[in-house]
Amino acid sequence: MLKILSEEIKLVTKYIYDISGIYLDESKKYLLETRLNAIADEHGCVSYQDLYKKSKADATKAIERKIIDAISTNETLFFRDTGPFQLLQHKIFPELIDARASKASALKTNLKVWSAASSTGQELYSVAILLQELLGDLSKYSIKLLGTDISDAAIAQASSGKFNKFEIERGLSRDKLTKYFTPSGQTWKINDLTRSMVKFQKFNLMQPFTGLGKFDVVLCRNVAIYFTLEDRKKLFNKIADILEPDGYLLIGSTESLTGICPRFIPKRHLRSIFYQLH
Repeated sequence: MLKILSEEIKLVTKYIYDISGIYLDESKKYLLETRLNAIADEHGCVSYQDLYKKSKADATKAIERKIIDAISTNETLFFRDTGPFQLLQHKIFPELIDARASKASALKTNLKVWSAASSTGQELYSVAILLQELLGDLSKYSIKLLGTDISDAAIAQASSGKFNKFEIERGLSRDKLTKYFTPSGQTWKINDLTRSMVKFQKFNLMQPFTGLGKFDVVLCRNVAIYFTLEDRKKLFNKIADILEPDGYLLIGSTESLTGICPRFIPKRHLRSIFYQLH
């Protein structure tokens, strides 16, 4: 494995921050090597400085995309951490639907959910499955489920709706697997109805949120931990701007907005924390 020199770490981590917003300090030497070694090898790089130079010089940005894909690859599974999904099922969605239905009159009830760092799509597909289980007949509802991620590879897999045996067995019960997926060669494919409920697109959370619209629920779990404190403050202020006044924000179970965004109030239901606007 190609070793990263101490003088190269600052150069590479700054470059990663500039292209993705992901902040890595000098303690992440091993992570950089394990994630970037294959890319350096593929492009015949003799050092990580060489990889940096080749990526900067690549007008197609193909190497840059590979670096983002490698660094932003995160652990994900269906119905990850049961608490947030119980919260969605038993409190958040019923309350939102009641509030929206009272305003809808004869029109469809609107529900808009954003998975801000959707990775390969398991979180948003879990939301889509949950809504089908909860609502039954979807014809009375106008549901918008958006998943965004900075990784092209993650968005491509999420959009395909295909998962291998290892991915499919993590978090999915047998009845949900047979109800919502069909075997396709060595993979499992999400059914057409569930796939039609969701949309995935590439998006960098460091960018302005122009054009995203408003959302009733934002899931931004376990992504801000990779940002600097200042970038976290900017991120959650932007989320506050696009959240409906009675909307809900869910973050990771080990995360907190204390000292980060005073526009949000933490609230508790059962054993889970969620946030709403002041």
